[in-house]
Formats: sequence, C-alpha cells, structure tokens
Amino acid sequence: MKGLWAIILAAGESKRMGFPKMLLNFNGKTMLERVILNVTGSRVDKTLVVLGAENETITEIVSNMPVVYCYNKDFKEGMLSSVKCGFNHLPSDFRAVMVFQGDQPLITPEVINILVKEYSSADKGIIIPVYNKKRGHPVLIDRRFINDIELLDSNNGLRSLAYMFPAEVLEVEIDDPGILRDFDTYEEYKNELNKMK
Repeated sequence: MKGLWAIILAAGESKRMGFPKMLLNFNGKTMLERVILNVTGSRVDKTLVVLGAENETITEIVSNMPVVYCYNKDFKEGMLSSVKCGFNHLPSDFRAVMVFQGDQPLITPEVINILVKEYSSADKGIIIPVYNKKRGHPVLIDRRFINDIELLDSNNGLRSLAYMFPAEVLEVEIDDPGILRDFDTYEEYKNELNKMK
C-alpha cells in the first residue's frame, strides 16, 4: 500500500537476554533479518529500522537489505524513544505506520496483509491484532496521530495511544499466536527453536 511504512524497533539492549537477541539465528537468518523479510514480503510500502545498542553490527546487517535506518541516541530511555525517533525520520507524505519489534520473527506477511486490508476498508486509525482476547503486534497507526505520539509519556508507552482514542481502535482477530511472541530470555528462544524442529 502506497505511503504505508513499517518501523522496526531494533535499538534495545537485550538486558534480560544477556546478549543481542536480534543477532540470534532464527531459521537460517538473524532474528532481525527474519523480521525484515516478513515485513518486506508484505503489502508494506517502505521500511525504517531504528538502531541503538549494537549499532555498528546491526547496521552491517540492515545495510544489505531493502530498508532505510536511523539511529536513536536516546535508546537507553526505552522503547517509546525509538518509536518517536522512527516517526521523526519518516517523510512528510507517509499515510500510516505499522510498528514492529525486532524480536518478533513469527509475525508473517499474511498476518501483516490482513491488518493492511482492514485498515484500507475501515474508518479507524489504530488497528491492533488480537489473539485469544490478547492484543499483540504490529500496531497500525494512521498519520493523524503523529502529534499525539510525540506527547506520549515514556512510562505508559505506545499502547497508551489506544486508550486515549478508544473510538479509533479496531481490534482484528488473528488466528496466529505469533502476534504475541517475543523473546526476552534465552530459554524462551531455545524453547521456540525446539518447537520448530
């Protein structure tokens, strides 16, 4: 969809993992590469990766992929700082944004396309996938909320946008638990690899 951007958040320090989780092998690629391939294989128009910790190593990976990237100098302040950094680096004519975490390689192009289709046909500005009554990722946000995102409190994060504008939210039922899965610990990562064997 023209004007639909993805922002992939890849600036975190992976404190609970103990080493850069986005560089872990996941089905023959790094976890971050797998996320990028899923996004670029969907109806998303363009992709922006937000860098922070492990900037040089991750830059080497993304520089060979069909994405642009920016550096969040405030990455230690948390995920919302990377969201804001991403929005600040978008072109003025963007239509909407899907926000992805760099450690969610199980979100498929098919799931992404379902959300894009719902956005294009619904009169709602915040599209959120839901599995088993739980909200997951990615969140799709229309451009009209850009100023509101800039004002969000880092203690509440991007999720608070949906609570500020409940009438703008469309929850989309997705039959795929991958929208809920991220990897904060090495044990979670190993368990997922074992399931894939």
